[in-house]
Amino acid sequence: MPPTLAALVHHSALKLTVRAGEDRLDVPVRWAHASELADPVPYMEGGELLLITALKLDAEDPETMRRYVKRLVGAGVVGLGFAVGVNYEEIPKALVDAAQEEGLPLLEVPRRTPFLAISKAVSAAIAADQYRAVTAGFAAQRELTKRALNDGPEGLLAALAGQVDGWAALYDASGSVVASAPEWAGRRAARLTPDVERLRERPAPASSVVGGEDRVELHSLGTGRRPRAALAVGTAAALGTAERYAVHSAIALLTLTTERSRSLHAAEQRIGAAVLRMLLAGEPDHARAVAGDLYGALLDAPFRLILAESASASAARVHADGHARVAASALSAAAVAVPETNGDPLGGLAEVVESAAARSGESVLVVPDGERLVVLAVDGGAAVAACGEYAVALEAARTAAREQPGGDEDELVVGLSAPSGPIAAGAAYKQAEQALSVARRRGRFLVEHEELAAGSVLPLLADDAVRAFADGLLRALHEHDATGRGDLVASLRAWLSRHGQWDAAAADLGVHRHTLRYRMRRVEEILGRSLDDPDVRMELWLALKATAGTEE
Repeated sequence: MPPTLAALVHHSALKLTVRAGEDRLDVPVRWAHASELADPVPYMEGGELLLITALKLDAEDPETMRRYVKRLVGAGVVGLGFAVGVNYEEIPKALVDAAQEEGLPLLEVPRRTPFLAISKAVSAAIAADQYRAVTAGFAAQRELTKRALNDGPEGLLAALAGQVDGWAALYDASGSVVASAPEWAGRRAARLTPDVERLRERPAPASSVVGGEDRVELHSLGTGRRPRAALAVGTAAALGTAERYAVHSAIALLTLTTERSRSLHAAEQRIGAAVLRMLLAGEPDHARAVAGDLYGALLDAPFRLILAESASASAARVHADGHARVAASALSAAAVAVPETNGDPLGGLAEVVESAAARSGESVLVVPDGERLVVLAVDGGAAVAACGEYAVALEAARTAAREQPGGDEDELVVGLSAPSGPIAAGAAYKQAEQALSVARRRGRFLVEHEELAAGSVLPLLADDAVRAFADGLLRALHEHDATGRGDLVASLRAWLSRHGQWDAAAADLGVHRHTLRYRMRRVEEILGRSLDDPDVRMELWLALKATAGTEE
């Protein structure tokens, strides 16, 4: 810290004597300034030791001295040095009384001590303090670098917390606490997530100070337009120079740790795209060889294939071309850069999934594919869970936006395959596409393939094209029944529901089985189709189900 008045008083060469304010000598001196102005306050910044000879002051007038000293204290002057043997042989009593009254330290400067000597002493002490701070900063930088290399971000945070005599925490791109030091700081850091989220909305680099139990500085980490992480440093008081060096060193090291270079990230993306193309092309052995240590662990356990697209892109897609995308060639080798997250739900999903996987130590493969995002994640892992949570959060945001006029929402459509392995990756892609198609048709954010297998096919019939087909198929029968010449539609439904059992279906209708046989022949004649054909029976049954709610 800067030199204090006490240090100057104890300086053997200066021979200063304290005449007032003995209890305030521990105040730091930020500069020594000589001025003979009757009012030097406009030229003070605070923290100065003011040196005077009272050349233009009536130092013996009590009222003048009270006003003079009061203004000095109000301007932040920390001490007053009075040179005796120049204009006054000793410090006038009016000035001593005024200094005592205001609590301003008053130092007597002997004639043989020039003001320049005091200024030099203060300047030398400030320079020495700055040198100590820089030296301590470099030492802290070496220690932080060593801990970062040996122990990763956790070790770096522990070293930083010791350097600043406080605590430190690292947040990921989603605002969740990744690591903290000491351990108890995790709960305190978690309460700052809203502040971290607000910081992330500002272009990097950005910082802010948050009050509360202690003083917390928040710093964004990253070199792109949107920060990838954030650092929180909590202390009891404002940081000194050495502590500031340590924090800046930690920011640089954590940025290098959390923000991979563009070329490395692009290379990993290309490897991921290549692995996925090989899996979809039915070459799991080649995919495993290319994956290596980067994605190899992912291929050793059951994984889920997640297929996502923005709602605007989803609405523009034609369902008929869906199955063609199973081919490996659908994954463009050029589409390897994860999009920025500025309002982009696909970019947000990529960040959330990658952050969740990083926190849990899982491997995850994220490959942008044009207007889609393809993700391979460990079945039952944190990345899959985060995907579901992200979809729920977007759905809640969409609901809230619709409640406000002109509200905008980021919409996403996600399909999730059943658990699969490298050999069945193509089938998993098809499952994810089917789930995505259903999510698109039902207006949902996320559909899992298991829902389709375990549920009913009937909700899939709730489509205008299916209803139009059903109406066209059954129109002739409805027109026949409308003439009052029979009840062919109800008879057909009863017969199909009883799997073609004449007696049971006739009993349900309350008619003789011969009557029912006659009606079924009329159905065949009107439709021009044979009820012995299982495909015809299936189409008629689905048509009846699709129009069940519109026949009343």
